[in-house]
Amino acid sequence: MKIKTGDEVLVIAGKDKGSKGTVLAVFEDRNKVIVEGVNRMKRHVRKEQTTRGVVVGGIETIEAPIHVSNVQLLVDGKPTKVGARRDTVTKTRTDGTTYEGSRGVRVARRSGKDI
Repeated sequence: MKIKTGDEVLVIAGKDKGSKGTVLAVFEDRNKVIVEGVNRMKRHVRKEQTTRGVVVGGIETIEAPIHVSNVQLLVDGKPTKVGARRDTVTKTRTDGTTYEGSRGVRVARRSGKDI
């Protein structure tokens, strides 16, 4: 999945189209993300009393998951597609020897910047 936790995204479809927010959680198995302030739902929670006597419960507003195809990554405030690139890096083993390895990097297609 090309969207990660902490990314700034724009909602491109659905009732919250045009909203911007930060990704709070990613569910890769279901292809869904939770975006801050987007797809807010009301949940009714049974009122209970804690051991300290505080009453908790009532109607809570939470963010529900939204499909990853309905969001687009923002880089420098502009929507962009996400690409990938492999960079060659020098890695060090625990015994002190070094070797050449590769590391995957996400790249903004619009500007070419690393994400």
